[in-house]
Amino acid sequence: MKRVGVVLSGCGVYDGSEIHEAVLTLLALDRAGAAAVCMAPDVDQAHVIDHLTGEEADGTRNVLIESARIARGQVKNIQDVTARELDALILPGGYGAAKNLSTFAFKGADCTVHGDVTRLVKQMHQAGKPIGAMCIAPVAIARIFGGELRVDLTIGSDPETAEAIERMGARHVESPVTEIVVDEANKVVSTPAYMSAKTISEAAEGIGKLVTAVLARA
Repeated sequence: MKRVGVVLSGCGVYDGSEIHEAVLTLLALDRAGAAAVCMAPDVDQAHVIDHLTGEEADGTRNVLIESARIARGQVKNIQDVTARELDALILPGGYGAAKNLSTFAFKGADCTVHGDVTRLVKQMHQAGKPIGAMCIAPVAIARIFGGELRVDLTIGSDPETAEAIERMGARHVESPVTEIVVDEANKVVSTPAYMSAKTISEAAEGIGKLVTAVLARA
């Protein structure tokens, strides 16, 4: 059974993982007979958003603890995970990928990526193992590899984000929400998901294709 790391960034589209994307990824992996290994950094969220009002709320939340909600408690601290125990890696989107896994939401193309996310992504690439990223998560891949590799990535067609990806040294490829972009040389697969999706079924189609493509290269 193939073991696929799923990097979560909290719980909730505005300050953590996009829940639909994360669950659709877990469902597609399970239906394909693969085992998901959920993980997240043990850090505080950048901030907390009230998902009913869209306004910032008081208090703090921990990314690992919040990610455990999606993973039903079965989640690892990413600092304890290495590429040796995985066959592939997938990063769902949601603003947490741009706020907690990276600082893209605040600094754009000048962002940084969490150290253990960077380490694990680079380990996977060095081991020749595939990486999938959806929604806004490809910006983290662009930042990690931008100075070394010109990775083909998609976030759909948003001009501002596409420009930032190009500035970080990757190559943005426009894609419909139901399709994927595959960088064969680097074994990186991406799909727009909720960067473009209007319905959950649209997101599901692209995510399903991403999971299939990632597993085929594992």
